[in-house]
Formats: sequence, structure tokens, C-alpha cells
Amino acid sequence: MSDQSSSETALVLFSGGQDSTTCLAWALRRFARVEMLGFSYGQRHAIELECRDRLLSGIKSLRPDWAAKLGESHTLEIPTLSEISDTALTRDVAIAMGEDGLPNTFVPGRNLVFLTFAAALAYRRGIRHIIGGMCETDYSGYPDCRNETIKALQSALNLGMAKNFELHTPLMWLDKASTWKLAHELGGAGLVDLIREHSHTCYLGERGAQHDWGYGCGECPACALRAKGWREYAERA
Repeated sequence: MSDQSSSETALVLFSGGQDSTTCLAWALRRFARVEMLGFSYGQRHAIELECRDRLLSGIKSLRPDWAAKLGESHTLEIPTLSEISDTALTRDVAIAMGEDGLPNTFVPGRNLVFLTFAAALAYRRGIRHIIGGMCETDYSGYPDCRNETIKALQSALNLGMAKNFELHTPLMWLDKASTWKLAHELGGAGLVDLIREHSHTCYLGERGAQHDWGYGCGECPACALRAKGWREYAERA
């Protein structure tokens, strides 16, 4: 990170999940000011959006220097994404693998739409750096999470808006255990505990049962991945 970047503002895609909270901490370590953007798109686990305020309150209490860097928190309503998709994240259907080899939790175009809206917002607010939690190391095979996709989209956004956006994906090559480790490196046990207690991952939106890795149904692919990563992280710690 250059000295110039450390004096700039960043926009973090902040859903209220483990990955986006870790990315938020990553940004707070590197930029002078950090704004956040979440999306309400008709997702079954919309409860994740309600977790953001508790996470932000916890981050402010955890690190006063981070609190001073936090800027505006934006939420965009894009229900059209749910209307045109037919997936287990936007419909009350069982999670399963599709004939194309992708899980039916894949929402076609979601990250492409998210990053395009983020760039449009960043354009208006004079922000160059956009940060997302996309990862292709320990994920469900979503093509819009791949590094090649993000790099291509960065080029398209810069051409289409005549700007010099930089899309940062600090988790791209990390598995979930390494993501837990990164959170500890960034904010210590306090940040790890905050993520365990208040972030949301479960695709079904379950917040009833508490596990050692956090709240969730414990059965869906998102919970299974988070739990596996926690076990591996705890074993390495």
C-alpha cells in the first residue's frame, strides 16, 4: 500500500458477514477513511444487514483509531436482482447442486451488479478504492468470485467510467481458516470474538443456535464452510 493510498478513502462492500467484516478491518488498517456499502436484494438471509450496526458499534469500541476512520454506511435497495433470479438465496427452496455444476445458491450477476453499483457510488463520492470479500480458494465455485472475473470487471469499470478504480480482494487466496487468522492479526481476539458473536453467514438466516464459530443453522454450505474454517484455525492457534 502506497503512502498516497494510506491517505485516501476506501469503499467496502459490507454485508454483515464474516468475510466483509474482516475486509472492513483490513481497510481500516490501510486507509484514512472508510465508507461501507450493503445491498438489500431480496436475500433469504437479509438478517445479515441487521448485524452491521452491532458490528460497527463493536469495532468502534474495540479500536478508537478505527472509529475515527469510519465514514458513511450506505444501503442500496436492488430488488430487481431477486425478481430476475431463481436461486436458493432468493427463493424458499432447498439448497442443492445444479446440473451446471454450480450450487443453486449462486445468484447470477450478483457480484458484477454489486461492484458496478459500488463503482457508481464511488464515482460520485470521489473514492478510488473498492474492497470486496470475493475468494476463489475456499468457496462454492461461484464464477463471479474468481480473480479473473474481478480483474476483468476492474478494467471494464475503468473504461466505462473513465476512472482509475482499484478493486481490492484481500481474501482472494485465503481459505476460511486463514480468514479467521487474518481477523486475529488485524484486531486481535477482540475482533475474532466480535465476528463470532455478531456477524452472519448462514444462508437460511438462522440466528437461533449458537456454535463455537457463531450463529447459524449449522447445516447449509455457508455454515459448514465457516465451521470447518474455525476448527482448522483453532487447531493451528
